[in-house]
Amino acid sequence: MLVETIRLAFEALGRNALRSTLTGLGILIGVGAVIAMITIGQGASQNVRNEIAKLGSELLTVSVGQQKRGGQGVSLAAAAFDYADVEAVRSEIRGLRHVAPLSSKIGRITARNANWNARIIGTENAYFQARGWNLAVGRLFAEAEMYNGKPVCLIGETVRQRLFGSGLGAGELVRVAGIACPVIGVLQARGQTGAAEDDDNVIAVPFDMYQRRIQGSTDIQSIVMAAYPTANMDRLKMTLSGLIRERRGLGAADPDDFTILDMRQVAQSMMAATRTLTLFLGAIAAVSLVVGGIGIMNIMLVSVTERTREIGVRLTIGALPSQIRLQFLCEAVILTLAGGLLGILGGLGTAAAAAPHLAIPFVLDPVVVAVTIAISTVLGIGFGFAPAARAASLDPVEALRHV
Repeated sequence: MLVETIRLAFEALGRNALRSTLTGLGILIGVGAVIAMITIGQGASQNVRNEIAKLGSELLTVSVGQQKRGGQGVSLAAAAFDYADVEAVRSEIRGLRHVAPLSSKIGRITARNANWNARIIGTENAYFQARGWNLAVGRLFAEAEMYNGKPVCLIGETVRQRLFGSGLGAGELVRVAGIACPVIGVLQARGQTGAAEDDDNVIAVPFDMYQRRIQGSTDIQSIVMAAYPTANMDRLKMTLSGLIRERRGLGAADPDDFTILDMRQVAQSMMAATRTLTLFLGAIAAVSLVVGGIGIMNIMLVSVTERTREIGVRLTIGALPSQIRLQFLCEAVILTLAGGLLGILGGLGTAAAAAPHLAIPFVLDPVVVAVTIAISTVLGIGFGFAPAARAASLDPVEALRHV
């Protein structure tokens, strides 16, 4: 009986092919919009995860100063770290793989006839190891270079392109703050990380040289650390905070004058933001899906009115009201499923086309597709029930009188 009912439903829809197509178009647009928004949102989330992975999920950074909580956004004045703080962290905090000092400034660098503004950082090899930042060409600092203030440097990909074009960069000579530095290595390209900053627009010099010849003081702005994957990050941060407070002479009532940045917290915050945005966009797109469902109910009610006499004939020759109801429900479900399947293909196609332009990966989630198909079916039943019930409740005698 069900097969025959489905066949009759297809025949009825085929008699008004244009109207059926336009009705299904509303569902197609709604489903396509929902699929596209959710898929693009998931691609954005995946992009966030990839960017956090570049920085290192076990990365901790202790920086001078603390942001006030209260909407003012003003940094509290605080003394800089010194190298004794770095040594204390290395020796007293368990669970850390790499610890490195870091200070930086924006400065102009020159080479040949080219010049460029880049972030100049003074650090040690442990900084690159903590961030999992490998070399494309060359080598890291030798121990004698790190601790004797020898002027050598590593450059990022953006700096290499700006100063040397298609050249390798390694072995070239650049001037950093007026100091001639041979390039001993080129860092692998990483692209934009953090607050949409170009991570490759950087030139790194040994920390001792940076302090003596560029900064002119022994101040340290930050301490960068990488924990072991098995480390308890919450306990490690608590121990680290206690050590820094002790070394800075802060009392129990004194607020922190430093900030511990945990990349896990950054990742969680960014993921929560992208999830919220995805749900918001999906909810907006779902409005068009509901409108499409209302359109199906409207057309089905019109169809019941137009086919009143047909329904009366079928009821007179022995068709049961339940069979009439089932046929109209089948017609509604067929319209929503057809529109839903085409909408899924259209939405995925739109997301795939948009992904390269938005610089995000295309993420196909089978669960989203399955849920969308289920929603389309439920919409067909839900919005088709009222017209189907109306058709099944017609009085055969009155239906036959309908012109």
